[in-house]
Amino acid sequence: MTKSELVEKLASRFSPLLLRDVELAVKTILDAMTEAMVKGHRIEIRGFGSFVLNHRPPRVGRNPKSGEKVLVPEKRVPHFKAGKELRQRVDHHSGGQE
Repeated sequence: MTKSELVEKLASRFSPLLLRDVELAVKTILDAMTEAMVKGHRIEIRGFGSFVLNHRPPRVGRNPKSGEKVLVPEKRVPHFKAGKELRQRVDHHSGGQE
């Protein structure tokens, strides 16, 4: 699901709200989550999952074309871990569907 699909689904579900208000609400939530991650905070949404930052130390990699060594700097990467309720609902409703 894309951001625009999410906005459309929410707007259709909550018809009294204008599309631009739903867009603003989704953007505000995503911006707040992004800002929290930038500050190094953990985000937990009960029943859905949590977002944390994983630290990847610097390492030596290889250029696949030339084989030459390349220093890959350290990184902080976002990681999502699904909550128990989300895992159960996805598992229960998967049934070979995409």
